[in-house]
Amino acid sequence: MKIIAVIGAGTIGNGIAHTFAQSGFTVKLIDVSEKSLDKGMETIFANLDRMVAKGTITEEDKFKTINNIITYTDIKDGVVGVDLVVEAASENVELKLTIFKQLNEACSHNTILATNTSSISIKQIGAVVAHPERVIGMHFMNPVPIMKLVEIVRGYNTSDEVTKIMMDLSEKLGKSPVEVNDYPGFVANRILMPMINEAIEILNNEVIGVYEIDTLMKLGIEYPMGPLQLADLIGLDVCMTILNVMCDGLKNLKYAPCPLLVKMVRSGKLGIKSGEGFYDYSESKKAEKISKQFI
Repeated sequence: MKIIAVIGAGTIGNGIAHTFAQSGFTVKLIDVSEKSLDKGMETIFANLDRMVAKGTITEEDKFKTINNIITYTDIKDGVVGVDLVVEAASENVELKLTIFKQLNEACSHNTILATNTSSISIKQIGAVVAHPERVIGMHFMNPVPIMKLVEIVRGYNTSDEVTKIMMDLSEKLGKSPVEVNDYPGFVANRILMPMINEAIEILNNEVIGVYEIDTLMKLGIEYPMGPLQLADLIGLDVCMTILNVMCDGLKNLKYAPCPLLVKMVRSGKLGIKSGEGFYDYSESKKAEKISKQFI
């Protein structure tokens, strides 16, 4: 594999593009919004600058990485000649199915089609594609350039060959891939999201405050971030979507989003990306301080 297309220039998408480009791949970063592409490239520049400042990479490495990325606003143009597509659009079933229908038309049947979904069925996505054996989940963790884990999610129809290719590719990126089977929430989020949801429930019950919940988990369990701080980083809307997918898919109300989480999402309090969640990020760019502390 030499040429990779990444669909979606948001937080995860630009992180995936950054990671592939830094590893020497040619990356075609695709987003329907020119503004989103510009913002995504600005984020990549900023993250590379921090890595240079810390001595992780050189200035030459930074410019090689940037030069490996080409931006597109049209999927058909962006996927020409690629070996792999990694879809990293919003966690919305209909949006992802629409994108994969477009990929089915625009890509050759030899192109591997991966989705970064954190909870949606790989089998469901593969059902809209000819040769569903080439459809697989490639679930990166945020922030992508730093976090080592990649869940390689094998759908019902995913072939052994494609699974091995993606496991090997992840290792070439310097990641530690774990193969999991297609199940609502997969593994990481099936464990993580109920914990976050329970932390929100504790807050909703007024047992203790936001800062205290996060402090207990950081000092008592040695988590690098508290669950509410992490929820703000992930996006409260994303957390709610994943919980709903698990609740519906597993037919178990224990995964139902806490009413406080639902209320916050409906009020537009989505975490870092909206400027307010469990913490206030409106002053002195507190959002950047938290989201970049690992880079």
